[in-house]
Amino acid sequence: MKVKILRCSSLPDSFLQTLSNSSASRSPPLSMAARTLVVETGGGRLLDRDEEKNSDGKKYKAEKFPLSRWEFVAALGVFLLFSSGLLCIYLTMPASEYEMLKLPRTLADLRLLKDHLASYARVYPAKFILGYCSTYIFMQTFMIPGTIFMSLLAGALFGVVRGLFLVVFNATAGASSCYFLSKLIGRPIVNWLWPEKLRFFQAEIAKQREKLLNYMLFLRVTPTLPNLFINLASPIVDIPFHIFFLATVIGLVPASYITVRAGLALGELKSVKDLYDYKTLAILFLIGSILLIPTLLKRKRVYE
Repeated sequence: MKVKILRCSSLPDSFLQTLSNSSASRSPPLSMAARTLVVETGGGRLLDRDEEKNSDGKKYKAEKFPLSRWEFVAALGVFLLFSSGLLCIYLTMPASEYEMLKLPRTLADLRLLKDHLASYARVYPAKFILGYCSTYIFMQTFMIPGTIFMSLLAGALFGVVRGLFLVVFNATAGASSCYFLSKLIGRPIVNWLWPEKLRFFQAEIAKQREKLLNYMLFLRVTPTLPNLFINLASPIVDIPFHIFFLATVIGLVPASYITVRAGLALGELKSVKDLYDYKTLAILFLIGSILLIPTLLKRKRVYE
């Protein structure tokens, strides 16, 4: 490997001056102002000061913030827009005990919030639903944990039918917002957080292109991959939005039904983990497997 030192900050000035004088006839003097170590490999590839090579020959690049300045400003602008909308809804709502209005983090918090909001939702149903939907979509768009508590709350306040409709609508709207936000600025974030998982997902999507809707339905119904990752990675691996949308609307129904129905017996629920016991997971995987049958049959015909 040919190594050529262009600039180096670790060498003394006297050595640099001597080296510069000895090579004056062949090249201009070395700059003393900008000193950075740059190594030219045998293939002509220059490694800057942010990259190193270990003994195995693998290159490592220094970890950097995944977003450029423009991408960060765009994400911050969208976040502030959503936040301003939520604040306007909050301020225009009728007088209430505002200190009780907070995102629940435990089942105990959720029970207190449910008791506080039950009469409020009956008196001001339209404004309550507007605030509920805005909060749910905001959390889903910006990957804020806690939407499962919002789903339980919908079941506790509205029952199974209306609660399920609300949850599926908000989850789909929030996932769609997350999809478009990720399409704008998500690639560096996903590459930074889940590089291996993203490569696996991209390879699987490439295999399932002809039956992509069935495969996406399987992923939505079963807990094979987290919904957060699916929302962020889908535009990066070129999943069309109409496929993403249909898979989200249909695929979220089984799990949402389980969560909303559990909200009816909120007082008896001891832990969020109780929602997805082995029996429930087996049912979800059975539904997902049924959705994959067209893909498996097509593969069988191809092999024959």
